[in-house]
Amino acid sequence: MGGRIEHGGNLARARALFPDAPEPWIDLSTGINPNSYPHSPLPANAFSRLPDPKDLGRLKEAAARSYGAPSAAHVAAGPGTQILLPIVARLLKNGGKAAILSPTYAEHARAARLAGYDVREVNDPERLLEADLAVTVNPNNPTGRIVPRLQLLEIAAHLSGKGRLLVVDEAFHDASESESVADAVDSGGLLVLRSFGKFYGMAGVRLGFAISHPDLVARMEDELGPWSVSGPALHIGTEALADREWRRVMRERLHRSAVRLDALFEQCGVPVAGGTSLFRFVRHAEAQRIFHALGQEGVFVRRFEDRPEELRLGLPADDQWGRVETALAKFTY
Repeated sequence: MGGRIEHGGNLARARALFPDAPEPWIDLSTGINPNSYPHSPLPANAFSRLPDPKDLGRLKEAAARSYGAPSAAHVAAGPGTQILLPIVARLLKNGGKAAILSPTYAEHARAARLAGYDVREVNDPERLLEADLAVTVNPNNPTGRIVPRLQLLEIAAHLSGKGRLLVVDEAFHDASESESVADAVDSGGLLVLRSFGKFYGMAGVRLGFAISHPDLVARMEDELGPWSVSGPALHIGTEALADREWRRVMRERLHRSAVRLDALFEQCGVPVAGGTSLFRFVRHAEAQRIFHALGQEGVFVRRFEDRPEELRLGLPADDQWGRVETALAKFTY
């Protein structure tokens, strides 16, 4: 029921699969920006004192402005969205039916099952209307599928009238063309998740946000308890979320990198099927051969055991493109 789920970023697994691959490994198995935010030096007491509630308030205000939430009272901050998932799943105390728009990030279904839901994975957004707890990742991981904003708001309105909840995970929204629904949470029936570490290239900071009606936010914060965000994360997050110019420039840079990676696959006769500007999605009959060709050259990408024709690839750092190009050149379709 609560078994371990395989995720990207596991280089120990990569080394076990390809023991003769050259080091250092190029890890493209996650959708994390290879260009980290250049934050200012941490305060001298960032590690030695407990996080200040006033600093948390400033972080929530910065998040509300950056993500388009109605106010800071609509924002709960935690040590990564992964930690927030089971708390979100417990917001509807009676459990019931959960519908997850799939295929997608597997931890959503796991969290719902642990909370006692009868979980169904569906492939049509209209099926979300049948659930007590409905979940969609928008844009989706790993396919990049986007459910239009109007359709999401219609689903949320329907569920709200029945005391149910739509969760929209916008973890990759910062690097996509999708329209956020974070500004619409006051109407009820809607909760939006936003990840900090992916777009800002700082997954190790462990920072994420849930945006919803203040009543739901207060319940989440009660469960999170005090000091749920570390001092270093408060400093870095507040600074980065307020930096609009860096965000604008980085979106353009990531888009160029995604186009470049698509072109490499096109040269191999493998069209890219989707994704965002933080990762690309390949669906191809030769996916496993591509996985092994790259792995033997020390380039680790994400594959899916239950969907062997699919791969997800993050973006290389500036100094990694040469090795990726060489590795892909050895694959001929």
